[in-house]
Amino acid sequence: MIEAHGLHKRFGAVTALAGVDFRAQDGRITGLLGPNGAGKSTTLRILYATLAADAGEARVDGEVVSADNTAARARIGVLPHNAGLYPSLSARENVEYFGRLAGLTRIAARARADELIEMLDMQDIATRRAKGFSQGQKIRTALARALVHAPRNLILDEPTNGLDVPAVRKLRSLLVKLRDAGHCILFSSHVMQEVALLCDEAVVITAGRVVATGTPEALRERAGSASFEDAFVALTGEGGI
Repeated sequence: MIEAHGLHKRFGAVTALAGVDFRAQDGRITGLLGPNGAGKSTTLRILYATLAADAGEARVDGEVVSADNTAARARIGVLPHNAGLYPSLSARENVEYFGRLAGLTRIAARARADELIEMLDMQDIATRRAKGFSQGQKIRTALARALVHAPRNLILDEPTNGLDVPAVRKLRSLLVKLRDAGHCILFSSHVMQEVALLCDEAVVITAGRVVATGTPEALRERAGSASFEDAFVALTGEGGI
């Protein structure tokens, strides 16, 4: 379970978060939605401990998230927006390296990399350097890296950005399997059709505050909209709600 409790964050005169509260449950896919500048990326960075909140608290499986709390960080797998691969390492080396950072032995990291290369159809890029990878290849490698230590919680920042249709379908299938196995999955997206199709819950944030939570269908009904995309526009203030 991933929880945000009253998260506040300022960057100089700019208020990025003004009391963000929500909970992403185990065995569910939760979408974090909002227009550009709403505070999504800031929230995610606090949740995976690369940014400290000014006030409030983030928890993962009850553990308070902080840069020095290794127990909390070990419970999270992260796919950042820019993938963040080491370009001089191969796909396999990127995965194994992060496995070692997560505390796996060399043998265990290699075995886990083998599993993930098979699971994510990475055989064609396993020994290639990441420099020059397509967006889809970067995402597959970064996702394998996020899963290498078998975390119960996943935080994915726009995981389908730049992927073609077959890659998006494969990723959706994998996320559903992980959800059905009891994992907590939190991801941000700008694709409302994807959220409506995939998410069990949606958290809508604007101007650093959560303005709505619920299933995509419940939010569509609340906004009185014909589509979830129309509901999103209305709930974030564009439609006068």
